[in-house]
Parts: sequence; C-alpha cells; structure tokens
Amino acid sequence: MAKLVFIRHGQSEWNLSNQFTGWVDVDLSEEGVRQAQNAGALLKKEGIEFDQAYTSVLTRAIKTLHYALEGAGQLWIPEMKTWRLNERHYGALQGLNKKETAEKYGDEQVHIWRRSYDTLPPLLDASDEGSAAQDRRYADLDPRAIPGGENLKVTLERVIPFWEDEIAPKLLDGKNVIIAAHGNSLRALTKYIENISDADIMDVEMATGEPVVYDLDAKLNVVSKKKLN
Repeated sequence: MAKLVFIRHGQSEWNLSNQFTGWVDVDLSEEGVRQAQNAGALLKKEGIEFDQAYTSVLTRAIKTLHYALEGAGQLWIPEMKTWRLNERHYGALQGLNKKETAEKYGDEQVHIWRRSYDTLPPLLDASDEGSAAQDRRYADLDPRAIPGGENLKVTLERVIPFWEDEIAPKLLDGKNVIIAAHGNSLRALTKYIENISDADIMDVEMATGEPVVYDLDAKLNVVSKKKLN
C-alpha cells in the first residue's frame, strides 16, 4: 500500500493581501513559512518515509515543499518541478484585490469566476504584461499550452496527464509520494482520485500548509484519508 501526501502551499503574501494570484510568482508570508515548517513537524511525527517529491514551478509551492521535507528530515529525496502542478491561472483577475473585484463586478459574478467548475475568468492575452508567455520558465512550452486563464476543468485537464504519466507509476510501484502544490491543482487531483462530482468539488477546500495523507491500494483506490493538524 502506497502513501500519497498533498500539501497546499503555506499562506502567500497575496493570500494575506486578498489578491488573485494564479501563476504570478509570489513568496510565502511569514505565517506561510510557519505553516510549512509545521507541516514538516507533523509529517515527521507521522513517520512517513517518502521516495519522491513533486511541486510546481512557483516559489510558494517549492519553498513549502523544502520547509516540509526539511522538518521531516527528508530534504534529500528526489524532487521534480512541473508547470502542470501550477495553480489555476486566473487570467486578467490576477493581481486584483478580491474584495474590490466583488464590489466592481458583484459578489455573484466573482463567486462564479472563483467557484464554477467550467466558467473561465476574463482572459489575459499573450501580449499582455504579466502573461506567462513572457516568463522564461515556460520558454520550452508550446505557446498554445500557456493559458490566458483557466477554470477547474481546464486545470484538471493539464494536471491529469502528469498524474498518469509520472505520479501514478511511482505509486503503483509502491513508492510514497509527496506533492506540494496549490489549492486548485490539488483540488483537481482530489477530484480525480476520489471520483468527486463536478458539483461537489466546488465545496472541497484545501487549507494552507495542512498535509492530507492518503493510503492507496494496488489499483490506486483510496483506502483511507486523513488531515494532519
């Protein structure tokens, strides 16, 4: 039986300032660092020995992984970074204050942008300042793969191929895996492995810095799930 651990990154500076973040590369807040370090202590107490780590190419997730693994005494394990585990791209909403955006467009519209499974946010053009197309960490990607905005459905569609090609084979081989990523990329994986409906996934929350531990059987069915806090 393999163990799989999800950790949403600790509080970021833009979580603290209530801004839409998405693919913008912001750092952890001081509280976020504490949350990530606490996650490491919880994992050490749990006694899980990891074989492989995965994270996104965004600083807040990478640092969360490193703090957690350091706290667990396993900073040395193999690690892979991929854009496919990035947060959902919030398009032209990125950088905007959530409260001010709700005041401008209405609470209902912002709720739809944030929570609808298949409604896209206002899109960001590839030529716009701040587009990921201008970021060299994505220079090797087909420009058509770089989003101008995503909903959870699109996020799931880019996460699952990485799950199937890279993560699932490790788990099927009996390896213990830790993934430090983002609220929506982890919600997409949660939806997939728990077979959660499109409607019900909207009510699933991922707390910052809280490890979620799964036991998976030989067919990667969920045997048990618990949150460490």
